[in-house]
This record gives sequence, C-alpha cells and structure tokens, in this order.
Amino acid sequence: MDIRLHQLKDLVFKINSTAKFSSLALDIFNYQARNNPVYSKYLELLGRKEQKIQTVEEIPFLPIEFFKREKVLSDTSPPELIFESSATTSRVPSRHYVADQQLYINSFTRCFELFLGKPSRYCILALLPSYLERKNSSLAFMADELIKISKHPLSGFFLNDYEKLFERLKKLEADGSRTILLGVAFALMDFAEKFPISLKNSIVIETGGMKGRRKEITRAELHSFLKQRFGVEKIYSEYGMTELLSQAYSTGNGIFKSPPWMKILVRNPLDPFEYLPAGETGALNIIDLANIHSCAFIQTDDLGKLHPDGTFEIFGRLAHAELRGCNLLLE
Repeated sequence: MDIRLHQLKDLVFKINSTAKFSSLALDIFNYQARNNPVYSKYLELLGRKEQKIQTVEEIPFLPIEFFKREKVLSDTSPPELIFESSATTSRVPSRHYVADQQLYINSFTRCFELFLGKPSRYCILALLPSYLERKNSSLAFMADELIKISKHPLSGFFLNDYEKLFERLKKLEADGSRTILLGVAFALMDFAEKFPISLKNSIVIETGGMKGRRKEITRAELHSFLKQRFGVEKIYSEYGMTELLSQAYSTGNGIFKSPPWMKILVRNPLDPFEYLPAGETGALNIIDLANIHSCAFIQTDDLGKLHPDGTFEIFGRLAHAELRGCNLLLE
C-alpha cells in the first residue's frame, strides 16, 4: 500500500475539529486528484487544477452518475467488494468498488456506535426484503455485520415472514430486551399494517425507500403512521447510499447528524459551484472521507436543507433523478 494512502486512512476516524476535517479533506482531494483516473479526468475537463484548490468549498464534486458508467477507484488494488445500487431492469445501477472491506466495516460500526451505542447492546432485527432479494447490497452487508457483532441469539434477517417477526418482537418485548428494528420503508409499513404492536424497549429505524412497492409519501406521514402502529414516540432514520461508506442518522423528527468524517454542503441545483446558506433548500454535496479509495466528494441528486449546527434534512430528489435505493421519501 502507498505509504501516503496508509497515513491518510489512519487519520479519517481521528477527526475531532473543523480544522482537522478541512486539512484532511484537502489532503485526500490532492491524493484522489492524482490517483483516481475518473476524478482526475473530470477535474481536467472542468479546468480545475488541484494546485489552485485551497479550501473545501473550492473542491469540485463528482456527479453521482459517474458511478453508473465508470469504475471510480483511487487504488490499483483489486476491489474486495463491489456494491450495486437498487435499479429496475431499465436502469443502470451504480457500482461502488470497495478496495478495503475493513474500512467500510470500521466506518459503519463507528457511525452506529456514535448515534446508537454499541451493537452488542441490542438484538438487531433487519426487515430488508428488497435488499436481500439481490446481491451486492451495501445495506444488507452492513446489517449482516451489525447482526454478527450484536451476538444476540434472536438477531436476524426477515424477508416476508411478518408473522415470525411479530412473534420475535413479542418475545423480546416480554423479556425486556433492547431491540432495534431496522427496515426499508415499504416493508415497515406493510408489517405495521398487518401486525400492529406496542414497542416499549425497541427502536425503529427506517432506511427510506418505497422502491415502487407503495405510493410515495412524506417522511412525516411515514413516521406518523409507524408511531401510531408501533406505539412509539419517535422513529429513527438512517441516511446512506451505495456510493458512500458512511451513514448519517436521525434520532427523531427527520433531523440527521453526520459523523465527524462526513460533511454535507447544499448547492444551487441550477449552478453546481454555488453553495446555499443554512436554511435554504438545494441539492446535496457529500464529503465522506472514508471514501478514500473511490471518491470522497460526491454531488448527489438528493434535495435537502442544512441547519446552522451542521444537521440536515432530506426532502426528496431532483426532478430528473431516477428513483433509487435508500431514501425515496418526498417531503
């Protein structure tokens, strides 16, 4: 491994200030500008020379569409994992070539611990039918690893056996076990409709996504329905995507927080190089420094709003964007 790459990777999870984030982001930008052929070519076409980039805000972000057509990789090593986004047969899926499997595991476990605590504290139930039905899902991989780390004998995946899930939740509630029910939105709605249950010791986390299975609704409507059917005060949310190795979490009210190595910027949808101030709705640019082997600077098709404290909300997707993966909810 390139010694410079090794040094940069060692710093990703040690960020504890805005200054350290900015410094490492610029270092990773310079590394990727030289070592990622796709990103390097993109910068060349834009006429943006790496030597002239002095601030995080000046860094050009790679449009997420490139992950559909190109092998976005900043490493000569063969990838250990290849994740694919959900897509219909008429659409081209995004592919994320992951050169370091352990880096992904480290990132999502640290994200989980930051917002929810250690996985070993919970029984983890994953209701992710659409992701289990296809190969190479980053969300299914993450859930599988978290289930293994939890080591709870009743942790596991559920496809379409809602009755089994209902009985499992009843037992866990009767035992007073701390439980996390992680589910894609349409499956949580289907389950809640058929098997309402009062959850006293459980956290419900939706990952977004109707995926054409149900009518699109707002996140607020989804959460209101789930709170009523599960008897809980709030619904948590997870925000991630195939092209990222890190996740943001909401612990209620649809307000997301990012880990220290991930940052959200809001751009003008009509001008990719103009950033909007906190409080204004625009398209999201995401810096994920765990993406050191691919591209850490991604221009997404998601719409959202940034708050002054760095938290953010997701409102849907740009009008031209394809329906896809984790967050298809409209606000």
